Amino acid sequence: MSNPHPFANGYFVYCSSYKSFKMKSFLLLFLTTTFVCSAQNTISLKEGETSPKAALEEIAWMEGHWKGKAFGGITEELWSPPLGGSMMFSFKLVIDGEVNFYELGHIRELNETLIFELKHFGGDLKGWEEKEEVQSFKLIQVDGNRLYFDGFTFEKVNDEEINIYGLIHQDDKAEEVKFNYKKQ
Repeated sequence: MSNPHPFANGYFVYCSSYKSFKMKSFLLLFLTTTFVCSAQNTISLKEGETSPKAALEEIAWMEGHWKGKAFGGITEELWSPPLGGSMMFSFKLVIDGEVNFYELGHIRELNETLIFELKHFGGDLKGWEEKEEVQSFKLIQVDGNRLYFDGFTFEKVNDEEINIYGLIHQDDKAEEVKFNYKKQ
């Protein structure tokens, strides 16, 4: 039986160390390790670099219900307000009226800084990562309306619009993708 969603068939995978995944040729990967690339809006953590001090108040503007378009479908993110040292989120990609995949995760305060962590699930809620595996992306920089995590950038355009930039890695090449969201 073939897997119904294109991400599972090899177009993109959002994880760096998922070893049991069938197709490894294409990786949508927001690395937690150093990777040299020429992206304009995302940066990578340099070896030996540590995360700056930061608190959830600096990204509390992510709270809300956001919708956009990417990968030939509709993307949706729901972000909770800061509570208990974290902001929880869910992501959904819908293509041709069917859920392609989900992400669940959070940005949390850890050791006086922020870390972005997530896990992936198919439309059937079967996990992509191993049970104990979590994709983690360290904070690199806070710069006005932007927070830079390793391979991700969260940008507040205004109160009704945000951008999330991420890197797609394929065959040792990196391409930056922009997710533009409008508040619902």
